[in-house]
Amino acid sequence: MSESNPADELHLVRLARSWAEAIVSDDPVRIAQFMADEWVIVSASGIDPRERFLSLVASGALTHSAMDLRTDPRVRVYGDTALVTGRVTNTAHYRGERHDADEWTTDVFVRRQGRWLCVLSHITPAAPD
Repeated sequence: MSESNPADELHLVRLARSWAEAIVSDDPVRIAQFMADEWVIVSASGIDPRERFLSLVASGALTHSAMDLRTDPRVRVYGDTALVTGRVTNTAHYRGERHDADEWTTDVFVRRQGRWLCVLSHITPAAPD
């Protein structure tokens, strides 16, 4: 059962919004501040580690011009673990090719030394409205 902690929930909603802003900044250092060292992203193409994602951003091969939360994030806190789920639309450019996406995302955060860090992001394409 989720432990109700409004302060943690509000902090995690703000964190999700700040991370979206960091993604659009295309600044790998800024983006990395939200990720644990072991972070991975799970998508239709499989599992990609933090190093690969950040190196694509650093090289300019992956950029984002939009990252918008379409829903208020659903936050559930379980001690020092939290799940943040929401619908996101984004526009990415991968090696010069534009990709517009409408996805449901779930991020798993852990609290370490008082900081929430994401250890896993999972994206699923959203069904058309």
